Amino acid sequence: MANVILKDLTKRYGGGALTAVSSLNLSIEDGEFLVLVGPSGCGKSTALRMIAGLEEITSGEVSINDNVVNDVHAKDRDIAMVFQNYALYPHMSVYDNMAFALQIAKFPSEEIKKKVHEVAAILQLEPFLKRRPGQLSGGQRQRVAMGRAIVRQPSVFLMDEPLSNLDAKLRVQMRSEIARIQDRLQVTTIYVTHDQIEAMTMGDRVALMKDGMLQQVDTPSNIYGRPANTFVASFIGSPAMNLFHANIGDPLADGASLRLGSHQLHIPQKVFEVRSELKEYFNRDVIAGIRPEDMDDAALTNSHPDNETISARIVLAEALGSDIIIHLDFDAKMAEVIDPDTLSDISKSLDGENAGICVARFDAKSQAKAGETVKVSVDCERLHFFDSETGLAIRGD
Repeated sequence: MANVILKDLTKRYGGGALTAVSSLNLSIEDGEFLVLVGPSGCGKSTALRMIAGLEEITSGEVSINDNVVNDVHAKDRDIAMVFQNYALYPHMSVYDNMAFALQIAKFPSEEIKKKVHEVAAILQLEPFLKRRPGQLSGGQRQRVAMGRAIVRQPSVFLMDEPLSNLDAKLRVQMRSEIARIQDRLQVTTIYVTHDQIEAMTMGDRVALMKDGMLQQVDTPSNIYGRPANTFVASFIGSPAMNLFHANIGDPLADGASLRLGSHQLHIPQKVFEVRSELKEYFNRDVIAGIRPEDMDDAALTNSHPDNETISARIVLAEALGSDIIIHLDFDAKMAEVIDPDTLSDISKSLDGENAGICVARFDAKSQAKAGETVKVSVDCERLHFFDSETGLAIRGD
């Protein structure tokens, strides 16, 4: 096993015209499971390929086990890579696919047999060792690809969107399978995905990238609860955080008021104590963030005072069984379009230049229906705040 350190790792194309990865600094501990996540084109796969030695480094350093490997050939870096498309040899059996790297390295046949069967047992592949990849399901082929990597006992696993070709149900199953195996083997693992649910459920830490630059690296709970900026806030969470232009009023004995368009909420004093920087924003514009799960049908939660509720018309109600996703006609100005593919058509149907959509997650017991005006309770202690010019989180804690 080994640690992996990236120091100012940079990749440029076209003579420097396009920067795919910009001064990436990361330290992955021995045995850690780190997930690189971000939208398509953010540079995460390019970074992984530079670690693997499959992509030339423009500048910066990659160290594995405290040794700089910039000039070390990919095959000599003691890493194993699992690809999106499995990359299995179709004419070979499962056994031969898993054994191939060991055969090339001229391991004794008995040792190869022992290693392959040990790994096949871990991955529940023993009944399929004589089959060819074409005779396996997608999940089984992915386990073979993992087995081929595991059997080499590398210092580092690199996984590039290995589950993207699987259906939704199988993805969930394989997520837990990969996490279980990594926890058992304790091999340093860097996992690339564009799926924030995979990132949040699998990684010890999550590193979120955008436009080739690292936005935040932290534990899943911290990256969700303490996003560094509006991009992180809008990317992590499903449905995404609501972000609105807002204004904080004068300081009051018990906090301050927060105006979002025609809506007004109360910011409890406790919030200013936790986020000390927020005291510098009295009578100033901010971006306020409200997670959908911090909102509910006020008819179900009678404990909320009026200054912690808003009234809005329901545009769309999506019943999911366990809860209801509510889209509200909200006349505060949206700071960012969270999901244009889903929300743009709805937004166009609203009146007023500041018209926006606020998404709430109601308890399944709610009787709220589309077209109705509903009173929504907001957990104001869980509001998020960002600087309106930089988009950086206002915290101070």
